[in-house]
Amino acid sequence: MASINSSIVVTPQQPYVRMRRPVAEYYKMYELGLIDVETFEKSEIIDGELIRKMSIGDRHAWIVNFLTRFFILNLPETVQVHGQNPLRLSDYDEPEPDIVLSDLTKYDGKRHPTPAETILVIEVAESSLRTDRTTKLSLYATNQITESWIVNIPNRIVEVYTKPDLGVYGSTEIFEVGSIVTSSRLPDIALRVEDLFS
Repeated sequence: MASINSSIVVTPQQPYVRMRRPVAEYYKMYELGLIDVETFEKSEIIDGELIRKMSIGDRHAWIVNFLTRFFILNLPETVQVHGQNPLRLSDYDEPEPDIVLSDLTKYDGKRHPTPAETILVIEVAESSLRTDRTTKLSLYATNQITESWIVNIPNRIVEVYTKPDLGVYGSTEIFEVGSIVTSSRLPDIALRVEDLFS
């Protein structure tokens, strides 16, 4: 019986090349038609990459709508309520939190707010909980957003993060059903947790 001596040649794979681009470049590509409308509108820019946003379920949408209405009815006109709109953190980061409260005494409200103009950021988390707690929270702390909330749908709690330092928040408070969430930046606000999960 003849034997067959075969050799397998393994060539190294090409390394993954990140296409890290500034936020302004993505907008230019969109204007030129190099990025289609659906892709651009269903993505956010994190660390220079276009990242597809998670789909929004019924509970998620209801809570975002509830919070939007709650803040509009309970905050002064000097606070702008942004619902699922971009937040310009840096040249390479423009996430789209579920709620951003910005200070209209610091800017005119005619563009996306920046960290210095931001009072509070809120993420409503269901399938996105892990990403919101890691990537997003670190991004907000790194850019000195002084207060961030995560409305944690699976566990029916509100997580409040304050005192950002070196990419992490130094203080975390957990508010359960039956308690009232307060804000260090907006002391007149009192939100009942059960209202979010009723």
